[in-house]
Amino acid sequence: MKQILFSGMIGLFLTLIGTPLLIKLLARKGYGQFIRDDGPRDHHSKRGTPTMGGIAFILATLIAYALTKVITSSDPSFSGVLVLFLMAGMGLVGFLDDYIKIVKQRSLGLRAKAKMAGQLIVGIAFAVLSLQFADLRGQTPASDRLSFTQDFGWQIGPVLFVIWALFMILAMSNGVNLTDGLDGLATGASVMVFGAYTFIGIWQYQESCANPLSAGPACYEVRDPLDLAVVASALMGACFGFLWWNTSPAKIFMGDTGSLALGGALAGLAICSRTELLMAVLGGLFVLITMSVVIQVGSFRLTGKRVFRMAPLQHHFELKGWSEVLVVVRFWIIQGMCVIVGLGLFYGGWQAAK
Repeated sequence: MKQILFSGMIGLFLTLIGTPLLIKLLARKGYGQFIRDDGPRDHHSKRGTPTMGGIAFILATLIAYALTKVITSSDPSFSGVLVLFLMAGMGLVGFLDDYIKIVKQRSLGLRAKAKMAGQLIVGIAFAVLSLQFADLRGQTPASDRLSFTQDFGWQIGPVLFVIWALFMILAMSNGVNLTDGLDGLATGASVMVFGAYTFIGIWQYQESCANPLSAGPACYEVRDPLDLAVVASALMGACFGFLWWNTSPAKIFMGDTGSLALGGALAGLAICSRTELLMAVLGGLFVLITMSVVIQVGSFRLTGKRVFRMAPLQHHFELKGWSEVLVVVRFWIIQGMCVIVGLGLFYGGWQAAK
């Protein structure tokens, strides 16, 4: 358990001291946020705030994981490394998108096809590799069966698994991206979900089928649960430290660099911990905000009318007169409730299987 504490503390420390250094560097280079003219008027004052802040917690997470392994003299796992690969790869796609926005001073960065291609390449690589590297018990980082609190149902095969994994990765990365519209909203919500996955990893390690003392009908067939908890803890600590500078009024924005990376990490943790469908509950705020965009676009195309004053959902409440801080805090409360319900379902699944 020392690894979990070390990774979280190192990640927190690195972003607390590293983010202001990144802010100065980005400000010196003039890498400021481009604000859409059709967004809420209050957001125009944010124009020029340094963006691409996701670099801070991506690097902090990678360094925290590596230092934890060195300090505790433990080996990295394939599951942990794959989740970090997915996070960094999606972050790279987001970085290219942010960089083009800044250089060309436009609200859209990478062309849609180029951005999708980058996400697909990283996602397919993760999905294919996650079905490799079986341990002595034959367990690979991911499973080609669907999962809620554990695997269930028939094997869907490697091809359908890759498609399913891609759907999860794209849905979560773009879900976090849509949520990242207000100071601290996506960062704070992500902290809660990473905290949940830290707990889930610890619980799965204690109740692992690899442990003769816990082997039974309720045990978990997860390849590297403890190392997934180490990764989740590093991400939680890094996001916590970043939130110090990202909360209202934000000194820096995570940009697509950060939002795509966080979404990729969340999807990777869900896939490797065999809690794929549970992610829809744990990350309920991301799902809610994504659905608001789907509903808005669908309604306008079918009827020519809008359901919300503006999508994503957080901007609808801003236009109704809620202050930015009020929206963020209330949405954090919603996300906290989603995590509580999700962990309750996770524990209930374990109890039901006993």
